[in-house]
Amino acid sequence: MTSTTPAIAHEPVSREKIIALSGEILSTCFQCQKCSNGCPLVFAMDIAPHRLIHSIQLGRTEEVLNSDTIWVCASCEICTTRCPNNIDIAHLMDTLRQISMKRGVKESQKRVPVFHAAFLSSVKRFGRMHEASMALTYAYRSGGIKGVREQFSLGLEMLRKGKIRPLPDRLMAGKQVNDIFHKIENGEQS
Repeated sequence: MTSTTPAIAHEPVSREKIIALSGEILSTCFQCQKCSNGCPLVFAMDIAPHRLIHSIQLGRTEEVLNSDTIWVCASCEICTTRCPNNIDIAHLMDTLRQISMKRGVKESQKRVPVFHAAFLSSVKRFGRMHEASMALTYAYRSGGIKGVREQFSLGLEMLRKGKIRPLPDRLMAGKQVNDIFHKIENGEQS
């Protein structure tokens, strides 16, 4: 017996909502292309960063939310640094990923959202990123027990060479970090 999962119909996300959630004033972008010219991963993107902003300006939000670009972006902030109009493009990309994940949009780069979630989970749990637990979480969520086995020897070698710590350091400001996550999860503004 086969079952097919019905396609989930989503209400389109408006450009105004993207602008409001990101806090970025995209109307100041005049398409100088400095962001795209500086991006080290533009070769792997289906929409260059300057074109992505232009697509949002034109209201083509579904195209943007379903693009590879938002998942390929490494958030290195070169685009943000190069922007003459101070648009935080890396933050915009993160906002687009968050919207996409909340809507359940099927991402083309399957492991990127898993990595993103494992990273944030580690920060939420320990107040900062702990490499060993994050890597274990990522390996398990992306490949199951087989994924953990595949990464085990590398992790053991890194542990032996002192590249990763077996136990996480606790951050003194852990409560403040938890408060930040709590506010975000409840949609509160600071």
